[in-house]
Amino acid sequence: MWKIAFPKAPQLQNGRYVAPIRADREPHGAADSIHLLPRPMMNFASDNTAGASDVILRAVMAANGGEAAAYGKDPLSAKAAELLGDVFERDCACFLVNTGTAANALALAAICPPFGAIFCHFESHIMADECGAPEMFTGGAKLIGIPGHAGKIALRELKAALAQYPRGGEKQVQPAILSLTQLTESGTIYTCQELASLSALAHNARLMVHMDGARFANALVSLGCTPAEMSWKAGIDVLSFGATKNGALGCEAVIFFDPSRAASLPYLRKRSGHTLSKGRFLGAQMTAYLENSHWLDLAKAANAHAQKLAQGLAKIPGVRMPWPCEANEIFAILPRTVDEALRAEGAVYYPWNLRDFGAGCEPPAQDEVFVRLVTSFATHPSNVARFLTIARSAGLPKNRESKIISNGP
Repeated sequence: MWKIAFPKAPQLQNGRYVAPIRADREPHGAADSIHLLPRPMMNFASDNTAGASDVILRAVMAANGGEAAAYGKDPLSAKAAELLGDVFERDCACFLVNTGTAANALALAAICPPFGAIFCHFESHIMADECGAPEMFTGGAKLIGIPGHAGKIALRELKAALAQYPRGGEKQVQPAILSLTQLTESGTIYTCQELASLSALAHNARLMVHMDGARFANALVSLGCTPAEMSWKAGIDVLSFGATKNGALGCEAVIFFDPSRAASLPYLRKRSGHTLSKGRFLGAQMTAYLENSHWLDLAKAANAHAQKLAQGLAKIPGVRMPWPCEANEIFAILPRTVDEALRAEGAVYYPWNLRDFGAGCEPPAQDEVFVRLVTSFATHPSNVARFLTIARSAGLPKNRESKIISNGP
C-alpha cells in the first residue's frame, strides 16, 4: 500500500509558487512523504514545460459550470470550429484532440492508405518522436525519411526521393503523402514560397500535403503572413494545428481544408480513443486561444525571449550557432566549460543530436556540446539574463570569436 503525504501549502519563492516536479514515494510504514523539488528557474528544455495561459485557464474554469452536450457536440466546440474557419478564411472540417501525436497520426490515417508512402524529413517528429503512431494509425503506411539541412526538405531532395518510389509497382509502397513540419525540428521556418513549391511538386506527383503545425503560431508571427497564406494557399491539404506548446493545457486541431477529405476522421478519432466525452474543455481551450489574437500574442512573447537569448549567446566567444534562431528554438554549440557552468547553476536544456550540420559548420568537437534551448510565453526575462551572465562568465577568451552560420543552400 502506498501513502502520499502532501505539504499543507506550496512554498512561495521569488514571487512564484514552487510546484512539485517529482514524487519520491516510499511504502507505507517508512517515511511517508512527497518531496518537493524546486522548479529550475532557467528551464529551457521545452515549451511543453510551461503551464497554460491565464486566459485559457479561466476559460476552462468558466466551461466547468453547468452541463453541456458530450462528445464535442457542445456550443464551445462549435464556436472553436467557427473561429478556426474565420482564422483560416475558408470553410474547413475541424476536429479537436488533446495531443499532437494524435493530431498527426489521425490526419495521416485519414488520407493515406495502408500501402502508402509518407515522405517527411528524416528528423521530423512523425519519423523520430511518435513511437510508430503514424504507422499504426494508418494501418502500416511506410515513412520515408528525406535528408535536409537545418530540418528543411529542399526541392531537389524531394524530387530524388520521389524518383526512388515510382507509382504503380505492386511490390513497393505507393507515394501518398508529403508531410512538412512548421517550425521544423531545427527551429527553422519554411517560407510561404518554399511551402508552395514543395506542395506543387507533391501535387504534381499526386501526393497530398500534410503540415505538422505543433509550433504553427511561432512560425506564423515570424513570417508575418496570414494563417491562410502559410497553409492552404501554399498548397497544404491537412494541418495538425498546435496549441499545447503555446499556452493551452492540451489541445490540438486536425483541419481539413477540403471537408470532403475528412469523412473517415470521426470514426478514426473515436476508434483510437481520442473523442473526449467532455469535449467542451477542448472547445473552451481552443476558443480562448483564438479569440482576441491571444495565440499570436503568446507566440510573439515566446519568440522575443528566444531572440534575446540567441543574440546574447552569439556574442559569447567560443559559442557557435549553425543557423539563426527564427522563432522560439535556439540551437547552439557550446564550449563544454560553458555547458558545465550553466548546468551547475541549475540551467535545464537538452543536449541534441544532429546528423546534418551543413557544409558551413563543423560538428561539435570533444570540448563542445550541441544543445537545444526553447523559450515559451511564460519565460521570464530575468532567467534569460541570468543564463547569459553565467555563459559569458564561463566563455572562452575574448580572442575566440563566435559566429552564426547561414542556413546554407
